[in-house]
Amino acid sequence: MELERVRSFEPVIWPESKVLILGTVPSPKSREVDINYGNPRNRFWKVIAALWDEEDPIARDRRFDLLRRHRLALWDVLESCSINGASDSSIKDPVPNDIGRVLREAPIKAIFTTGSTATKLYRRLCEPACGVGCVGLPSTSPANAAWSFERLCEAYQPIRTMADSEL
Repeated sequence: MELERVRSFEPVIWPESKVLILGTVPSPKSREVDINYGNPRNRFWKVIAALWDEEDPIARDRRFDLLRRHRLALWDVLESCSINGASDSSIKDPVPNDIGRVLREAPIKAIFTTGSTATKLYRRLCEPACGVGCVGLPSTSPANAAWSFERLCEAYQPIRTMADSEL
């Protein structure tokens, strides 16, 4: 198993962001196209758009606009790690991102993690440092075939509830 050292992108955040969504670390395809969840088979962008009855905007700038309009911030749990391809189970030497940085830049009311590995790593490496818990959501990866698109949309509904709330 050949491990490659990879780094996360910079956070996608706006001063009005209320919800922070965290993946584990960008996949090889995401790094190739320079956007989180960049694999066209990953259902993340389709699910986020569907929460507001919108179509997946596909283009990078339009995806960022989708996040901005709905007060969503996007980043990764890990700043860097060694990983084999896109296999979260192969992660070694994880270094967490400074989640406090995002919390200082925007009025984040809730943090959601996408997938069990992101959730476990967040709870172990980030939560003790920033003091904010997370809500774990199922992975939108094509490898998570047990979850239909409809079930994912239902599971991700709390993102819309928090983003649209006036809290």
